Amino acid sequence: MSSWEEVYKTTPPWDVGVPQPAFVELVKAGELNSGSVLDVGCGTGENAFYLAGNGFSVTGVDLTRRAIIAAKAKSVERKLKVDFRIGNALSLDFKDGVFDNVIDSGLFHTFPDDDRPVYAREVARVLAPRGRYFMLCFSEKEPTDWGGPRRITRKEIEATFSLLFKINHIRDASFTTRFHSDGAKAYLTSATRIPA
Repeated sequence: MSSWEEVYKTTPPWDVGVPQPAFVELVKAGELNSGSVLDVGCGTGENAFYLAGNGFSVTGVDLTRRAIIAAKAKSVERKLKVDFRIGNALSLDFKDGVFDNVIDSGLFHTFPDDDRPVYAREVARVLAPRGRYFMLCFSEKEPTDWGGPRRITRKEIEATFSLLFKINHIRDASFTTRFHSDGAKAYLTSATRIPA
């Protein structure tokens, strides 16, 4: 956790001051169209603010205290209501089935292999039956010469989520960062929780 706190002493490369275009397109296309949303790994809240401004009831969770403090300050400044909380995505402090949607912008690709199934179970647990999970992560198509987060394959996404979710699609997408003029190569996943 201390390393994430260190990152937020300055502006991290993924904190671009606007929502990720992939999530904006999901709303415009009607794929993400109603209900409550948990933004897991919300950072300073840009995706959460976009959704709140479009009528969603949004909760944002991040492990990093500095990120949540910044998000709360933005919430006051922008006059947008989002419930921001410090929390761990591997042990979410919510009852079962309380969210209609969960979004993940760049969190999944930070987990080591052993944490992936734990994370998938937690996301499924807090989602309502047939609730939807939308995830944006770096894909293996993004060059590794500049470093950055781990790259993810379609097979890894399917292996992690297919026991608990129906995978609706895994599409090529772009992940906006301060290091990429045209965005990093990414996957946008849509998955629906399989009722228990």
